[in-house]
Amino acid sequence: MAKYLISFPSAAMVVPEDALGAVGRDAHAVIEEAKAAGVYIFAGGIDEGVPPVLVSADGAVADGGYPWAPPINGGFTVLELPSREEAVAWAARIASACRCSQELRVFGLDPQS
Repeated sequence: MAKYLISFPSAAMVVPEDALGAVGRDAHAVIEEAKAAGVYIFAGGIDEGVPPVLVSADGAVADGGYPWAPPINGGFTVLELPSREEAVAWAARIASACRCSQELRVFGLDPQS
């Protein structure tokens, strides 16, 4: 089985303020279904109120991330699934709950990690 990252950037989630409660309930319901199915690894979102830092190999810390890379933000779910088809189906369920499209990627898992 492979681990799949299902994610979206913050800007993709364009939801009216009065719908945010329903989005939260629906998203949590899908996560509970994933847990019940035994495919859930973890989920969450980047805390955009805490700015990133870039830590170099010598331990030096600089404010911000890579200056040439787009910012990383939004929500992330990692599920362990037997096929890409099942991953697409779960991504569609999450997209429906979050009211925005989801990116689907496969982790190249390091067996020693």
